[in-house]
Amino acid sequence: MRIIFMGTPDFSVGTLEALIEAGHDVCLAVTQPDKPKGRGKEIQFTPVKEAALRHHIPVFQPRRVREAECIQELRKYEADVMVVIAFGQILPREILEMTPYGCINVHASLLPKYRGAAPIQWSIICGEEVTGVTTMQMDEGLDTGDMLLKTEVVITPEETGETLHDKLAEAGAELCVKTLVELEAGTIQPEKQGETPTIYAKMLDKKLGNIDWSKPAVEIERLIRGLNSWPGAYTYWNSKVLKIWRTKVSDGSADTSGIIPGTVTRVEKDCFFVQTGNGELGILELQIPGKKRMDTGAFLRGYQINIGEILVTV
Repeated sequence: MRIIFMGTPDFSVGTLEALIEAGHDVCLAVTQPDKPKGRGKEIQFTPVKEAALRHHIPVFQPRRVREAECIQELRKYEADVMVVIAFGQILPREILEMTPYGCINVHASLLPKYRGAAPIQWSIICGEEVTGVTTMQMDEGLDTGDMLLKTEVVITPEETGETLHDKLAEAGAELCVKTLVELEAGTIQPEKQGETPTIYAKMLDKKLGNIDWSKPAVEIERLIRGLNSWPGAYTYWNSKVLKIWRTKVSDGSADTSGIIPGTVTRVEKDCFFVQTGNGELGILELQIPGKKRMDTGAFLRGYQINIGEILVTV
């Protein structure tokens, strides 16, 4: 099929590569404008642009996809279908209905669960045991179009936002290729979405990572895994930001009743424990300003943290 591909971040790249490998004619890659990054504010290409250029695919980077000039440009390519995955702009009806097969979206959840910008992280934060990918016929709503195909992915007890991102990107690439085959063959029966049973998977921001120690240990542990590797979870220790990357929920054998949440309750060789609103949380990997991530054992060999100290929520 002749495809206009629309996507921006790393998550989109695997699907683009899979479509090329499957023999489709990707005639155009549409991605967000380049932005300055890092301390030097150097202009950096989006991951989709980098991948497209490697394959000698033309790249189009409209600031506002709704503008008439953009719509006119897309029409020139006379594509059979548009594949959209984490593009970053809402598409108008003129684009949704431009091609014979419309716009096919690859969404990183089992719709109608976790509609929104960050379904990968929220599925971990909310304690799901299974998630997956859904291909969808896009409409003018936010992730509300008819569902085409689904595939499930198990969330392991150690899963992080980063590891689940990679699993779902791979699963999404395979599912997209399969969806196009079945669409062309006419064997897919689109399914209407019902009401979503979960929260809207809103975009992540750094404030979300500010650990509230009054919450249960199991909830904090999931938050930390979900926000790993971005934006990360953090607390304050000695007026310094202390990023927390890996933890374990205590078995509950210690009597910590009456202790203020955020208080350090135990310090061991490779771990220290913090009181939460329900149970203790063991800190296994962390990071202080100006240093790389480190195991807690390495941290404790260079810094002293004492029983009774309080980690602060700001």
